[in-house]
Amino acid sequence: MEDTPAPSRHTIAGTELTMPVRVRRARQWTAMFAVDAAAAQAMIDYSGLRVARALPGRAVVVLMLMQYLDSDLGRYYEYGTNVLVKSPEGPTGAFIHHLPVDQSFTCEAGRSIWGYPKVLADFDVRERGRRLAFDVRHDGRLIVDMEFAAGQPLPAVLGEREQVYRTYSHTDGITRETLGHSRPSAVRVRPGGVRLRLGDHPYADELRALGLPKRAFVCQTADNVDMTFGDAREIG
Repeated sequence: MEDTPAPSRHTIAGTELTMPVRVRRARQWTAMFAVDAAAAQAMIDYSGLRVARALPGRAVVVLMLMQYLDSDLGRYYEYGTNVLVKSPEGPTGAFIHHLPVDQSFTCEAGRSIWGYPKVLADFDVRERGRRLAFDVRHDGRLIVDMEFAAGQPLPAVLGEREQVYRTYSHTDGITRETLGHSRPSAVRVRPGGVRLRLGDHPYADELRALGLPKRAFVCQTADNVDMTFGDAREIG
């Protein structure tokens, strides 16, 4: 019988992390946009990956806010610009193009362990009843200002299944793949449901080149997401 390999460990700012990293509680807001596939490909060409085409000539970009409430990386906010891409092994995954966060520990961990393009940014999050609005700024310049309206509850049999997901990153000339597991709960969805305003940051200019702002074809929120994710694997 082969010995089970010991879990890998990483030391970040004097704290040891044992893989896989666990997120016990997080809130999630996502908006999906259909954009020109050629423009999306031009934006992520540096990664060596190819966009997944949902329809002829169209790719999918996901703008996302995460609020991590209890995780091995601490409590923090995170904004992501993700592009759905073809996995080298077949299934679709999410290439993470922008990933500002508001805490230094998760910023260092994300960059050194998974190669995620994390940068430190400032978040202003406002909740009014069933609506949530936020803006994120980097170096004092606005990236996005978004507002999510509440959707309709998704039946648990559809919205609370465990999912395996692939994320991709590209930093320092290396493309990496990270596998994770997630189980969302109290999921709500609706067509549209998102107001998007772009700022004057270079990240915002990249989103404009995709034809944003425009109407999202769907938004989804989850009151909690339980997640684990392991080490990254270099693929290119």
